[in-house]
Amino acid sequence: MDLTLITAAKQIGAGLAVIALSGVGIGIGNIFATLVSSIARNPASRPHVFGLGMLGFALTEAVALYALLIAFLILFM
Repeated sequence: MDLTLITAAKQIGAGLAVIALSGVGIGIGNIFATLVSSIARNPASRPHVFGLGMLGFALTEAVALYALLIAFLILFM
C-alpha cells in the first residue's frame, strides 16, 4: 500500500477516536453546572455534594484520557 494512504487512514482513525472528547466536554460542563447549582440552593450540603462532583469529574476525565491514548496509539504505532 502507498505510504500516504496509510498516513491518511491513521489520521482519519485518530480523528474519529477524538470525537469522544466532545462528549467529555459536555459531561464535565454538566457536572460542574449541577454542582454549582446544588451548592447555591443548599450551602449546607457542600461537604456531601462536592466529593460526588469530584468523583464524577475524575471518571469523566478518565474517558477523555482513554480517547487520547487510543488516538495517539493509532497515530504513532
